[in-house]
Formats: sequence, structure tokens, C-alpha cells
Amino acid sequence: MEIKLGEIAEKIGGKLQGKSEKIIMKAASFINAGENDITFLADKKILKKIDSVKKIGAVILTQHLFNAASFDNTIIVDNPKFAFAQTISILHPQPKLNPQISPDVRIEKSSIIGKNVTIGSFSYIGKKATIEDRVTIYPNVFVGDNVTIGADTVIYPNVVIYAETIIGKRVIIHAGSVIGSDGFGYVHANGKHNKIPHIGIVQIDDEVEIGASNTIDRGALDKTWIQKGVKTDNLVHIAHNVEIGENSLIIAQVGIAGSAKIGKNVIIAGQAGIGGHLNIEDQVIIGPQCGVSKSITKGETVSSTLVQMPHKTWLRVQHIIPKLPEIKRKIDKIEKKLENENESFN
Repeated sequence: MEIKLGEIAEKIGGKLQGKSEKIIMKAASFINAGENDITFLADKKILKKIDSVKKIGAVILTQHLFNAASFDNTIIVDNPKFAFAQTISILHPQPKLNPQISPDVRIEKSSIIGKNVTIGSFSYIGKKATIEDRVTIYPNVFVGDNVTIGADTVIYPNVVIYAETIIGKRVIIHAGSVIGSDGFGYVHANGKHNKIPHIGIVQIDDEVEIGASNTIDRGALDKTWIQKGVKTDNLVHIAHNVEIGENSLIIAQVGIAGSAKIGKNVIIAGQAGIGGHLNIEDQVIIGPQCGVSKSITKGETVSSTLVQMPHKTWLRVQHIIPKLPEIKRKIDKIEKKLENENESFN
């Protein structure tokens, strides 16, 4: 795609410094940008590499960085990273499918299909399902009975959406995710584990993006609720009755146990585990591989993981950990004895 730099500046609401007629063909990283590319600059440290980069077509940056650097063509904005994301969408638009329903699709007669809907080959739409306008469903998607999918939502291949699930508008669900499967609930009786039927639902609100191969369990009696603007990375597991507040970010391989409540604008980093029935309040940040076993109050940042070490060292550490309380008592006793001796000496 070719577009004039002045047009990009106008579309993203930036201040142009340079040639309005400059032709831009694609977005690129700062290090690899060529003379017909546009990139962005958000960190002054990267200016150290400016001598090693090629001739850059144009740069999106802040006024402060504009004053610190020298480029022929720039667009000045308050938030370069966001403006660059907008620019990528302009230069590299997602291909639009022509609205059509493949002849290989099975749609139950009682379902309701909106206008300009696309449904790919070998997908199935269950009884009394509602697919609103401009929804795109890629091939091999299962949509169960009484499911609702809001307008402008995109469902990628091999997604399974169990019965009764509610999905809002402008939602994206990436390939291989399973929405609404039973939670892990059993009661031990008569010498075996007996399944507890799950009769709740999953509700996913507007503008949520679910990564590839997520599993989101239905509520046991009520609902598992993913609120507006939540983004989950790949390989995330969300158990039954979990609630995740608006605009929270859940990074890869996070596991959230049943009935945990996650607040708004929370960030949970990769491989963290959240215990069941905990309350993680608004604006909490949880570090990678952190095992959360207690509720966390608003605005806290927590992290806990041991650094890499040789396996033999790790075995010795594991041997010592149970003894730490006793070691602490001995150290306290020694410190107190030394203090008394110092006082006697003085």
C-alpha cells in the first residue's frame, strides 16, 4: 500500500514536520526502517543506535524526542506507540472477507442470523442461537444451542462455544479456544469422585479479546464473567465462576482458580497462578510465575519466584526451607545474646 505522509498525519491526529507528499509504503521497526517506511520512537535510549540505522522514511515521536533527534520527516504526537498502532492499521489493513455463508455450514432452523454475516466451511450453529450483524465465523467453529454472538465479533477456526454462552460486540476469539466447558467440580462419595453438574454460563462483554487455546469454564450455578475490554494472551485457563473486571490484561499460561474475583485494570503476568475464592482488587499488578494464595488490595504490586539455580543447589534449598522457622528462632536468640553481651561490655 502507498500513502502520503500528510494523509497519515491527518488520520492519526499528529503534527507533521517534513514533506507532506512523502510516499510511505509500510510500517517497520526503528532498526530496520527504510526510506519508504514509517516507524516510531518512544525511548530516548534508542537514539544511541541512530548511526547504525538506514535512511528512515518517517518517524512518529513526541515533541520532547523531536527536540532531541534529527529526522527529515516526523509526525509529532503525545503517544507514539498508540499512534504507530493506528498507522499499522492504515498501512496493513486486515483482509475483509466477503459476507457469505458456506454451503458446508450446518445451521439449525431455529437460529437467527443477522445481516452481512460470514460463516466458514464445516461450522455448526445450534438451536436458537443468535448471530448478530457482521459477525465473522471462520471454518470448523462449533456454536452451541442458545448462544448469542454480538455484532462485529470475529471467531477464528476451531473455536468451541458451548450452549448458553453470551458473547458481546466487537469480541475477538482466537483459534482453538473453548468457551463454556464444565468447570472442575466433583464431590467424593461412595469411594469415588462424583461429577457436580455445571448449569451456569459464560458471559463475555464487548471488546474483549481472547487469545489462542484459552479455556473458559462455565459457572457452576451462576456465571463466569469476562467484562468489557479484557485481553487474554494464549494458553490462559479461567475456571468456573471467575469474574475479571474491565480492561484487565491476563498474560500467557496464567491459571485462575474457581470463584476468584479480579478487579478492573489488573495485570497478571505470565505463568502466575491465582487461588480460588480470592479477591484481587483494582489496579493490582501480579508478577510472572507468582503463586497468589491471599487476596490483594487495590493498587498493590506483588511478585514471587525463585531465580534459576543448579539442580543440586535447588535440592539443598528445598531441604532447608522447612527448617527456616527454627533457623530464624536460633538467629534471634543469638542476636539477643550478642546485644546483652555488648551492653555488659559497655
